[in-house]
Amino acid sequence: MVEADGGVATHVPVLAGRIVELLSPALNAPGATYVDGTLGLGGHAALVLDACPQARLVGIDRDPAALAVAGERLARFGDRVQLFHAIYHELPDVLAEAGLTSVQAICLDLGLSSLQIDRRDRGFAYAADAPLDMRMDPGSGLDAATIVNTWTAPELARILKVHGEERFADRIARRIVGARDTEPFTSSARLVQVIADAIPAAARHTGGHPAKRTFQALRIVVNAELESLAAVLPAALDALAPGGRLAVLAYHSGEDRLVKRAFATASSDAVPPGVPAVPAGYRARFSLLTRGAERPGPDEVEDNPRAASARLRAIARNTEESR
Repeated sequence: MVEADGGVATHVPVLAGRIVELLSPALNAPGATYVDGTLGLGGHAALVLDACPQARLVGIDRDPAALAVAGERLARFGDRVQLFHAIYHELPDVLAEAGLTSVQAICLDLGLSSLQIDRRDRGFAYAADAPLDMRMDPGSGLDAATIVNTWTAPELARILKVHGEERFADRIARRIVGARDTEPFTSSARLVQVIADAIPAAARHTGGHPAKRTFQALRIVVNAELESLAAVLPAALDALAPGGRLAVLAYHSGEDRLVKRAFATASSDAVPPGVPAVPAGYRARFSLLTRGAERPGPDEVEDNPRAASARLRAIARNTEESR
């Protein structure tokens, strides 16, 4: 549990049992290291450390508030835990600081933590009025208010189409620019109303909250999420020791496409398809642990609606490498 403005929020790790099942085989040896690159409130990390008593944790998060909560939650594991304030694409620097050249398991649970969603002052939630911030690290530069109040209509429409898959992106962008000419946006409630008014009445009650896709797009751009993911995937694969495993939970199609492509490349032989015998030096270094993207079952979604869009992929570094 973590106190949130206006109440108590329950932190429920997504696909928790499956994550532990996938990563545990690589962590049941003395000195094994598990990296949680998106530590959040430490839910997955605590379960992995409980299941793998010989493992140690390197926990990474860009949000100082989340690190503080996770630190309290994981204090019972003592010196098995090292926490770092960093963005997950800074993985090589974190491992160097921790004195590690390789690790046995890595988990990336992308998107927002429960803390960020439930604390209204962070500005991520469209259901409550809050400052237009959306920075996962409040000390970083660009915030959502800057984008909404200064970017041109074509720039806004582009990010809504690309990162929000919003079919009314052009209409919403024009309405935002028109509204800010009267008064700059300072909080989320007015932005939500402008977005809702821009969407045709017949479409406002389909596909979830009318502001959902716009807020998703703004958050992704504010935090450069896809750029960070594109950078961390090769770094994470390179950091795995032979037999090491990487699991990634994505929550929208843009994230999942990046993960799918990276995993497909890593698990493919470096020869054209159909070659009857692959020379030893051209065999794939990695093997897929999941067939496609695994999704939460209906029971989990009912208990934890935030899990509904989750897509899990996992990959392992082969123990015999020859390339």
